Amino acid sequence: MNTHEHPHGDLTIQVVAMPKDTNPNGDIFGGWLLSQMDVAGGIYCRKIAKGRVVTVAMDSITFKHPVFVGDTLACYANLIRIGRTSITVHIEAWANRIYENEAQFMVTEGDITYVNVDENRRPQEINKTEIK
Repeated sequence: MNTHEHPHGDLTIQVVAMPKDTNPNGDIFGGWLLSQMDVAGGIYCRKIAKGRVVTVAMDSITFKHPVFVGDTLACYANLIRIGRTSITVHIEAWANRIYENEAQFMVTEGDITYVNVDENRRPQEINKTEIK
């Protein structure tokens, strides 16, 4: 994946990194960051599938910069492909250090795949005729 100056995709969530989200070194825990990306991708894919989706894979995750307490994290989702029952999206996580007046910059990116499931949690075909 290439690094660029501006986010690609749809802004899906924004959250502020809090002290409870830190690792023992005081930086924001990578697992917290991945969970925010997963939530963003799930919201994005739920709209496409018109129903429930579950995470099945996270690929090519690259941590580029640390996230600190007080940073605003924004996650952007961009569609990669739609399969029979799955949707793969590229998620970019960008941080803004408002107290340091820095411009927004990418901190993490990766691809996440979700599967559309029915009420019994079984894979269900995505109705591609309804996708805009």
